[in-house]
Parts: sequence; structure tokens; C-alpha cells
Amino acid sequence: MSRVCVIGLAGTSAFLRVPRFHAGGETVHADALHVEYGGKGFNQAVAAARWGAKTSFLAAVGAADAGPMGAVLDGEGITHRLVVKKGASAYAAILTDPLGETRVTVYPGVRLEVADVEAFESEIAAAEILLLTNEVPEAVNVRAVELAACHGTKVIFNPAPARPLPESILRGAWLFTPNAFETAGLEANRNVVETRGGEGCFIRATGRLVPAEPVDAVVDTTGAGDTFNGVLAAELAGGAEMERACAAANAAAGLSVTKRYVLPSIPHLTKRFRLS
Repeated sequence: MSRVCVIGLAGTSAFLRVPRFHAGGETVHADALHVEYGGKGFNQAVAAARWGAKTSFLAAVGAADAGPMGAVLDGEGITHRLVVKKGASAYAAILTDPLGETRVTVYPGVRLEVADVEAFESEIAAAEILLLTNEVPEAVNVRAVELAACHGTKVIFNPAPARPLPESILRGAWLFTPNAFETAGLEANRNVVETRGGEGCFIRATGRLVPAEPVDAVVDTTGAGDTFNGVLAAELAGGAEMERACAAANAAAGLSVTKRYVLPSIPHLTKRFRLS
């Protein structure tokens, strides 16, 4: 079985369905509210696990969330280390309009420390792929990349949210997965898969655009990028070549936007998605 290790953010996501986004100081009333656990790392770990990878996950949480969040991860079959810190877990407010477009505000909450990553070294060493994002402190990612290099684990770095990356990560990551807004600083790096929403994704090394699968209707785009990254990591950890892995990730992300919210929309691997 392929193994994927994820280090990232975990917290609560509150989804508000609105008739339109705010203009200026306008107050807009939501007509629906849904709350679930989430965060980029959390979502990506769920996506990798549902796609068949043996998945481990490291995150910092507040004491109130450790038990119930751990139970959700247990239900997904994910090995987890939720490091309890003093303070509140991350929190995200996601507004979704009738076209399925979103606006997201995140409170990062309690933070991982370098020592937490070092205590997770055995999971990094056992994985084929380590998946990282910018939602954790830079020093944590730097140390994770160093440990991955020591054990021959390939690093997929999803540079979201966008921020300048240190040379150690630019040199040490095996693959970057930015969207169109997150490519700054990666212009000279050929090992990039750029996600392009409804167009699909672009493999820079080959100049190949892998098209997205058409969907009947876009309901909610929240979590589509996380689904893409988790499935891509699972496919590559299992030995898939890049274009096939991207096609599978596109298919999974496309399916995810046809359902509301994130956890209910992340697909499970079925025969439908086994691409030849």
C-alpha cells in the first residue's frame, strides 16, 4: 500500500451560503450554515486516505478539539498526531455564492513547532510522499523537508496560502502544486503542476495541459484544491506516472465541486476512477 504523510492545519470550518458577496460595508444574511472539521492539511489527509493511501497526519489543535477531531480521523483510517497546544484551534469562515464561488477567512489558531515535526519523523520516514502547505510555520516546513531528505521521502509542496519560500524549500521539495495566484517565485522551477480550476492542470516539465473532466454543475469549489493535492499524492505514492496521477486528481477534484461543503464532497476511490 502507498503511504502519504501530511503536515498541516486542522480546525473548524463554518460554511455560510449567501445570495451574493459583500460590497463595501454591506451586511449580507446567509440562508444556510454548516460546520465541520477542516483545514488544508486535514482535508488533504482525508482525500489521500479515501483514495487508498495509508495516511498519517500531524497538526496542532486546542484541547477541546483533540478528542472529537481524532475520532473523525480514526473513522477515515488516518494515523494521526494531534498535538494539543494552549489556545484555540484554527477556524475558517467560508462564504459560498449561488455560482459555487467562495470567499474564505482563516484564523490560524495554535501552531506546530519544530519539535513536533521531529517527534513525527518515523511517519515521514515510512512514507513515499510528504505533503506540505504554507498553513504551518515556515520553520516547521523547513525541518520537515530536511527530515524527508534524510529518509528519501519525496516532498509535494502546495504553496497555499501564497508567501515567499526559503531556498531550502525551493531546493528540497520534489514537486510544487500552486494555483495561478501562487506561482510567484517558482518561475525557474520546472517540477511544477499548476492547478487551473475548470481547465485542469498544467505540467510544466512536459508543457502538457491535463484537461479537467466536465461537470454538470458547480455547486461549491471549497476544498477542490485540497482534494486534488491529496489524490495526486496518493497516486504518486502508489507509483503512478505524473500525467495519470494528474488525470485522477482532476477527476476527483471535479467530482468534489458538485457537492456542498468539503468532507461530504471528497470522493472515495472506485473503479470509475481507475484510469488505464
